[in-house]
Amino acid sequence: MFDFNYYTPTKVVFGKNTEAKVADLIKEFGGTKILIHYGGGSVVRSGLLKRVTDTLDEAGISFVTLGGAVPNPHLGLVYEGIELCKKENVDFLLAVGGGSAIDSAKAIGYGVANEGDVWDFYDYKRQAAGCLPLGVILTIAATGSEMSDSSVITKEEGLVKRGYSSDFSRARFAIMNPELTMTLPDYQTACGCTDIMMHTMERYFTNGGNMEITDALAEGLLRTVKKNAVILRDDPKNYDARAEVMWAGSLAHNGLTGCGNDGGDWMTHKLEHELGGLYDVAHGAGLAAIWGSWARYVMNDCLPRFKKFAVNVMDVADKGTDEEIALKGIEAMEDFYRSINMPTNLRELGVDPTEEELIEMAHKCAVGVGGEMGSAKVLNEEAMLSIYRASI
Repeated sequence: MFDFNYYTPTKVVFGKNTEAKVADLIKEFGGTKILIHYGGGSVVRSGLLKRVTDTLDEAGISFVTLGGAVPNPHLGLVYEGIELCKKENVDFLLAVGGGSAIDSAKAIGYGVANEGDVWDFYDYKRQAAGCLPLGVILTIAATGSEMSDSSVITKEEGLVKRGYSSDFSRARFAIMNPELTMTLPDYQTACGCTDIMMHTMERYFTNGGNMEITDALAEGLLRTVKKNAVILRDDPKNYDARAEVMWAGSLAHNGLTGCGNDGGDWMTHKLEHELGGLYDVAHGAGLAAIWGSWARYVMNDCLPRFKKFAVNVMDVADKGTDEEIALKGIEAMEDFYRSINMPTNLRELGVDPTEEELIEMAHKCAVGVGGEMGSAKVLNEEAMLSIYRASI
């Protein structure tokens, strides 16, 4: 195992009607002028945004609003939010929505708290020295951004999608009411479950040290999400299943399932970022479409972990060679994806890239990771291109 630091400062308020506590939480963390940042029309149509603004009005808390955060959130809206916050003297951000709104709010927070172009942080040119404090009302269980140190932004020029991580952006509080996720389309729920599982799998498939307790937590989380994703496929209003998935989403990406290892592999995410940047696909679906090809490419270099995953998570019988068991685990994972209507290749995702586009994605991915990256197996640009080709 490796030494590690574990830092989770976010106060979680979990359960029914917890969004009613938002004003008290903002006051607790010192907010006086708020930017409410949200995505599309769902928080408006559901009445959630009005309940939030009414609560702030009753508490005497001033606010301005900025909607428009989209999947694969755009840098242009981040710039707009930065200018609005500076103009209105905003001192606290409230993201109402899922990962897109939260990630966009984090980027806005970096832009307000630091001089210069906020894209510099996502382009790995410099490090942030702070971030405007933020809170979250979560409406989608998926990215784990409500408790993580990371955010991902897409620069429209060149369709470049990049992530940046810093403890400065960790939310002060996260309000999690599983009922708020019940209006999600089935596809979005399945995408969220896929993303949650992938956040843990990225940390699980490593050739760096591992801890027995961390492995047990990771495997339990994966089994729980796998089970409840199927329940939600058949019964989308099941509160207990919604609650299990929502809490799993936070635990999958707050660092818990990576304690004691080398930080994880993360190449499935990096490969998907280029898909999301170029084709604007749903993140979870993109992960499912690319994972099987990545797994087969790296499996023999990380065989003990793939065998353990097959037996402990996917219920594959411990019979045959390690390679046979590991491959059955990958196939079982793909069967699970199909069972919740997730794609297992690019064509099922609705993407049919040309050879030139595959080469472009591999090159962008290599540039984005500094040439090569990976823990299960270190991948260079040639390897990335091979995985993209295999995923068609």
